[in-house]
Amino acid sequence: MIKISASVFVIPVILCGILVEQKPTFSQAVQSLVPIDPAIEQAFENLTSDENIQAAIKLLAVLEPSTVEEQFRLTEIPAPPFKEETRAAYYLQQMQKRGLDNAYIDDEGNAIGVRKGSGKGPTLLIAAHLDTVFPEGIDTTVNYRNGRFYAPGIGDDTRGLAVLLAVIDVLETNGVQTTGDIMFAGNVGEEGRGDLRGIKAIFRDHPELDGFVSVDGVRLRGITTGGTGSRRFEFQFTGPGGHSFGSFGMASAIHAMGRAITKIAEFETPSYPKTTFTIGTVEGGTSVNSIAADAAFALDMRSNDPELLAQLERRAKTAANEAVAEENARWNNGEISVEFKLIGDRPVGRTPTESPVVQVAALAFDELGIGLQQLSISSTDSNVPMSLGIPAITIAGGGEGGGAHSPDEWFSPINSQIGPQAALLVILSLVGVDGVSPAQLIERN
Repeated sequence: MIKISASVFVIPVILCGILVEQKPTFSQAVQSLVPIDPAIEQAFENLTSDENIQAAIKLLAVLEPSTVEEQFRLTEIPAPPFKEETRAAYYLQQMQKRGLDNAYIDDEGNAIGVRKGSGKGPTLLIAAHLDTVFPEGIDTTVNYRNGRFYAPGIGDDTRGLAVLLAVIDVLETNGVQTTGDIMFAGNVGEEGRGDLRGIKAIFRDHPELDGFVSVDGVRLRGITTGGTGSRRFEFQFTGPGGHSFGSFGMASAIHAMGRAITKIAEFETPSYPKTTFTIGTVEGGTSVNSIAADAAFALDMRSNDPELLAQLERRAKTAANEAVAEENARWNNGEISVEFKLIGDRPVGRTPTESPVVQVAALAFDELGIGLQQLSISSTDSNVPMSLGIPAITIAGGGEGGGAHSPDEWFSPINSQIGPQAALLVILSLVGVDGVSPAQLIERN
């Protein structure tokens, strides 16, 4: 295992006897994107001036080398879509090892542990996803090249998983007593056809949740406050099929599919609210000398507006039905039909800028000297609670990185300690700390 060591102010990477110093380059500018309520600002100042909280923040920097090593260990445990069990089992052990004795694997495969507060207060879920986009069998060994660490999934989202473990560690080590409860989760099914199944299950099974923070990826630059919705379908075309010569004159499932693709490809969609579509895969047929009895394509449709997304779906289905009718009318024996199989449904959502969840995240950025560059809209686990009216944000886990979803994904622990530090400050601000600062997360029930 590659070893990382660090001090509070300089993070050296030691590899093969070479020392590379990575010095902080924090921006000192105060953000101006999020208006801050004076009461929330005062509570945040009370929190950050507390000696025990300051000690916890510093401890996260001291522990950052071991946090990065944990990130690498997690990376080397493959977690293909729908096959996250091995990583989940390991993650459960690590949660328990750090003090969450009640941690368990739920029916969906999520690793969950709750750190109880001292009394009546809100319940916050903070999560990072266990799964990667990479198929079974891909090599996930971490390699070092030219100052960077490379491996599929090294940032998305093993960084987030490691950040959660670091936060649990310092809360237990420093004996921080929160008012509200904190639920930590390594969840399944964030990527691709996982369709946010892990987070959907948690919010289905835990109506007591009042807010959500997702830690996903690296490069802590912005706060995701909006959820891009998506609808994904397989358009499945079927017919009798036959020999290309002997049965000539029979309608073809592939020809019908081609007509539909041509129609959909000509769609125009608005740039604001951004609405997009793509046909990502096609399949079908038996051989070059057969009239196809079956064919299918996978269609991804996305929008930041729920009505525009619904309109796009209706247009696509209408285009496919028209294509089938045209193919059937073209030939003597037209028996093609089409069915629409839903394979992905990510709801549209938004957390208002004035929400306490957004405000405390912005304050955490300021406290740590992070230049808040944007409030973004993306497709993350936060889509689910946002769509339910539950305040939610997604922030990154810190460090530098790139190449997400590619075999050349890379990570560099430059100032990476600010990721867990930001997560800690957001959590404690929202659930409150006894005798220090009140909870800023509003209880829904």
